[in-house]
Amino acid sequence: MEFSIKSGSPEKQRSACVVVGVFEPRKPTLSAELLDKAANGYISDIIRRGDMEGKAGSTLLLHNVPGTLCDRVLLVGLGKEKDFREKEFINAARLAIKTLNETGAFDATIFLTELAVKKRSIAWRVRQTAMIAQDVTYKFDQFKSKKDEVRRPLRKLTIGVERRNELGLAEEALNQGLAIAEGVTLAKNLGNLPPNVCHPTYLAEQARNMAAEFALDCEILERADMEALGMHSLLSVARGSHQPPKLIVLRHKGGKSNEKPLVLVGKGVTFDTGGISLKPGADMDEMKYDMCGAASVLGAMQAVARMALPINLTVIVPATENMPGGNASRPGDIVSSMSGQTIEILNTDAEGRLILCDALTYAERFEPDTVIDVATLTGACVVALGDVASGLFANKDGLARDLLDAGEEAHDRAWHMPLWDDYQDQLKSPFADMANIGGRLAGAVTAACFLSRFTKKFEWAHLDIAGTAWKSGSNKGATGRSVPLLTHYLLQRAGKLN
Repeated sequence: MEFSIKSGSPEKQRSACVVVGVFEPRKPTLSAELLDKAANGYISDIIRRGDMEGKAGSTLLLHNVPGTLCDRVLLVGLGKEKDFREKEFINAARLAIKTLNETGAFDATIFLTELAVKKRSIAWRVRQTAMIAQDVTYKFDQFKSKKDEVRRPLRKLTIGVERRNELGLAEEALNQGLAIAEGVTLAKNLGNLPPNVCHPTYLAEQARNMAAEFALDCEILERADMEALGMHSLLSVARGSHQPPKLIVLRHKGGKSNEKPLVLVGKGVTFDTGGISLKPGADMDEMKYDMCGAASVLGAMQAVARMALPINLTVIVPATENMPGGNASRPGDIVSSMSGQTIEILNTDAEGRLILCDALTYAERFEPDTVIDVATLTGACVVALGDVASGLFANKDGLARDLLDAGEEAHDRAWHMPLWDDYQDQLKSPFADMANIGGRLAGAVTAACFLSRFTKKFEWAHLDIAGTAWKSGSNKGATGRSVPLLTHYLLQRAGKLN
């Protein structure tokens, strides 16, 4: 879709459709009033008759409104003005884009960014509108022989701003929103690909392609490289698979040469059967999404590279399958990690932490400022937080606050979970330095506690996105979370978030 920013009165827009809002009860916004004045009360008369009362979730499409240059006017209900917050803005924008995409209008001009949202700037409203538009119109149908075609899909969206002096800020915000949306789309596409296509080698190829497009440094470590480094914890997960494991490293050097990098680590289990601790067959197809942590950090890297942010960013993706087989790891096996710590594997389905711990140790060589890992790590986090918030753990409260704020700004929210030493006892093993599971209680917490044992040398946060990375049921598909949270955090670190 093509996007642009424009400052101008709505009645003067030569467009297939102009979108304006109406508050409840029957209160037009400024842009709606300007349209109504040009139309000699045509819109207010319709509102007065009760055809559009302004209730949230309602729309009314008008054709050939007199005094205007557009073919259609779309009225969007906003609910009560006193209750209008960021959630209501996002819902209204989402509804508007969805409706536009079904009207047959090839292009549209949307005047919702004039709406005041408490504690949110014009840049936030533009950025969100761009991200929402790309999300609503996203389709993944490349494996269908017959595509689900929209009759006349929306191809061009102009975002109207109220004042000419806002144009520069709005343009920058639009570019940011589109870069983030591009990263989200990459993460969705990678997640939605079938596991016979998206395997570790495929992820490595995508990283090389990204490096070539954006002049990034790229290194792919093979099995022999990992063996030489002592990454026996990561390699234990890969033992049952015919697909070779990969450790993918991408580096964006946008900051000063002496500036310590930020590091993102993403769990890349491209298919998770559970290994010898085999998962139930029902819904196992969704375990292709167990690489959504990897997809998220690759999506964030693409957004950062597209925006050319003045930061140093390194992305590390340990990629493997977790399969059963005669050579697969068994419950009771003991392996050594790159850090030298030994791990008793009590459950081969707790494999994510086994690959992440070696990747986190590998991150030490970059002398990082901050390390954030992202993983579809535990079913326990889904039980705790559902599909609304990602679980957030951190060894520094300041880092946790920054990520929570970024999640609120991006509307990709997380919830701060405890990382207290009291939980570490659950990981005790009589035979090794630690076990890879801590029992039934507090499973998301003990998984994070396990990872914390490999992060003593840097500030670190862990995002458990097991509940937020994909949707099941009729809307099945990858969500692209936590790309928005990560990129908003990185924009803030770069001093580019308005």
